[in-house]
Amino acid sequence: MEIRMRKILSSLIAILVVTNLEAQQRTPKLVVCITVDQLRGDYIEYFYNTFGERGFKRLLNEGLVYNNIRFEFSDIDQANAFATLFTGSNPCLSGITGDKLFDFERETEVSILYDPAYLGNYTKEHYSPKNLFSATIGDELKIASQGRSDVYAIAPNPESAILSAGHAANGAFWMDDTNGKWATTTYYKGIPWYVDRYNNGPESLSARLERMVWTPSLPLERYDAFPYVLDDLPFRYTFDEKYANCYPNLKTSPFINKEINRLALQFLEYGGFGTRSCPDLLAITYYAGNYRGTMSKAYTREIQDTYYQLDQDIEKLLDAIDKKVGLANTLVVFTGTGYYTSEESYPEGMMINGGEFRPKRCVALLNMYLMALYGQQTNWVKGYYDHQIYLNHKVIEDAKLDLGTIQEKAAEFVQEFSGVQYVTTNKSLLTGDWNEGSAKFRYGTHHLRRGDLIIELQPGWKVNLENPREKVKIIRNNAVITPLIFMGNGLKPQHVYREVKATEVAPSVTHILRIRAPNASQNLPLRELTTGK
Repeated sequence: MEIRMRKILSSLIAILVVTNLEAQQRTPKLVVCITVDQLRGDYIEYFYNTFGERGFKRLLNEGLVYNNIRFEFSDIDQANAFATLFTGSNPCLSGITGDKLFDFERETEVSILYDPAYLGNYTKEHYSPKNLFSATIGDELKIASQGRSDVYAIAPNPESAILSAGHAANGAFWMDDTNGKWATTTYYKGIPWYVDRYNNGPESLSARLERMVWTPSLPLERYDAFPYVLDDLPFRYTFDEKYANCYPNLKTSPFINKEINRLALQFLEYGGFGTRSCPDLLAITYYAGNYRGTMSKAYTREIQDTYYQLDQDIEKLLDAIDKKVGLANTLVVFTGTGYYTSEESYPEGMMINGGEFRPKRCVALLNMYLMALYGQQTNWVKGYYDHQIYLNHKVIEDAKLDLGTIQEKAAEFVQEFSGVQYVTTNKSLLTGDWNEGSAKFRYGTHHLRRGDLIIELQPGWKVNLENPREKVKIIRNNAVITPLIFMGNGLKPQHVYREVKATEVAPSVTHILRIRAPNASQNLPLRELTTGK
């Protein structure tokens, strides 16, 4: 009898454990990926006392919270961050190495998304996800549902919109820099009627622009997170279509997040999210970086006000999701992009370790060295772009020389330049001759677009491109704290003080959706989402 009772109790316990796990892992009706471009976890901590209870605090109190995600490569920007988060693969597999590419034949820089095969809707730009080699979360959802799931992305910029949407999405929308309308590309078929109405109706951004004035939302004394603020005067910014930088400026102000919310609420109201037999996905991008007019100023009231207002925008979005679909039926994934853009300025006379690295001079001297070494007066070097030097492969091939050997000789030469900390070659990365120190170059570049030499400079050194239109870039190798939060869909609140990889986000989301991970993803789902522990 006792043995029989033990068996019955064991069976009941097993049933309860499985039932509890299934309750936590049930498939959501809707996934909302909220990605905050340039989000800083330390700023959430610094400004915490200005927040309400249902924005950042709600995410932190009700979510499964990971303290920090880590990108496995350097030179993080908007494009490669979004591609990594939504494909679960680094640039070496996704192909998205950065926002821009350089065409040495035409001597011009182009967007990584540039594709002349497609026109723009509400924009003159030509974009598509052609250069994204990996599938996204949305792509896998479309495949699994045989197209029945709706997948949309809304973002300030095309990079974040298209790369979070993917190849098979219904649509990706961003704000055009010249007219302020919600733009897309003809790569995606069709524009929902409510987006057309929004762009052309009385509620369009241009119709409201003159009433949009950015002034402090709180009394000045409430912006007390930084003891370094020098200006005691309140800030005031207006936005006028007469000026070319009107919309780029607005896209770095708190107003962009409110515009994102306005459109997102239209999708939630009219898009039927969460009503289909298969889950839907809505990717939303907010902005939490510096204002364009204060890039060279650190510790400003503007950035504090941006976070204060973003907290309210997050609250409105979460409330709208809860009202329309229910947070119990929705998986919310909240994170940032792992980088932060600013322009450093030092007080006059202040000495900082470092110096100037001049790529043009480096390229010229390297070319002279190779001419002397190989006895041919020709252009051995094509040029420099984005910390990489590109050799002239045709010249090397015509001279019947070994490319790998020349790369090694060139690397040895460049390594001797002041300020150069490390140089690796394309051959080393291709053949597996790389180590922990060069792993970030392997992960952060793609073999089809990689230069022959990849250069790392010492912190504090300036990159002077000798172009009056380009700011002198100061090398800073700091990590940016980036939280990752999963909330809703029956998940229990939990704080995990373990650093996780950015490439673990996508396979974790697809695990909850019960579909395959994106095709280039090589990580397993986060264990807290697979075991409930």
